Amino acid sequence: MATSPTNNQIAGLLEHIADLLEAQDENPFRIRAYRQGAQTIREHEKPIAELIHQGKFDQIRELPNIGGGLAAVIGEYVSDERSSLLDDLEAKVSPADVFERVPGIGAELAQRIVEQLDIRSLEELEEAAHDGRLAEVEGFGKRRIEAVEQSLAGMLSRSARRQQRERRKGSQPTQQDRPSVKLLLKLDAEYRQRAEADKLPKIAPRRFNPSNEAWLPILRTERDGWTFTVLYSNTARAHELDKTRDWVVIYYERDDKERQNTVVTETQGDLKGKRVVRGRERETREFYQARQA
Repeated sequence: MATSPTNNQIAGLLEHIADLLEAQDENPFRIRAYRQGAQTIREHEKPIAELIHQGKFDQIRELPNIGGGLAAVIGEYVSDERSSLLDDLEAKVSPADVFERVPGIGAELAQRIVEQLDIRSLEELEEAAHDGRLAEVEGFGKRRIEAVEQSLAGMLSRSARRQQRERRKGSQPTQQDRPSVKLLLKLDAEYRQRAEADKLPKIAPRRFNPSNEAWLPILRTERDGWTFTVLYSNTARAHELDKTRDWVVIYYERDDKERQNTVVTETQGDLKGKRVVRGRERETREFYQARQA
């Protein structure tokens, strides 16, 4: 993470943990505790990360629905940029398992979502349904997406649903809301070229790296008012498919809004062999068509 996590990001972590616990059929009281804790953090007026950095753990533990256990999870996430609990849960439960619990999404569609959109949580799934990315996944027509949105409205917490309503008040993402496909593909090409030439600093990811080797090249840059962090995917799925040197994850942020896209080499269809921005296939296709015109 380039900066300290926002309250929304911390709440998102707790919601994601709750999703994974639910997929494991964990104790419903424990699941509810994480969802209620997420709501508390999201609605808190002060930045929780600041309290962590100032060592004010007592103030965090005293918040409604936040006890010692949740405070420890939050503290680790802010201080170490990771969550050991989340790592353990993700090793046991895949994102596809989480999505499969949503009515209207079976095992095949759930796996397709993970592979094409590289998202992990129900909140990210809801956002993908809203901003058009889910429509790019084969098998998701208008009626199915509407059914998924209705199901998620009942599954997400009250605070997450309010976030959903606030997003719906705005327009669909435009060029001003996210970088262009042209820029993302340019960064993808630059990153892979410099990584291949060993001209980028390397970090030692905590996941899938028992020897703590610094093998993962990372590119940080600013373009067109956006701050970018670019690196190869280190997800379980990327390792499973041997795509850790193909899938490139591009994180971007501006005005406290942080999102991501994954760029891959397409293996089928009219874009086969080309670099494609997952979830934005239509724009990618238009980009290549314009280049050929």
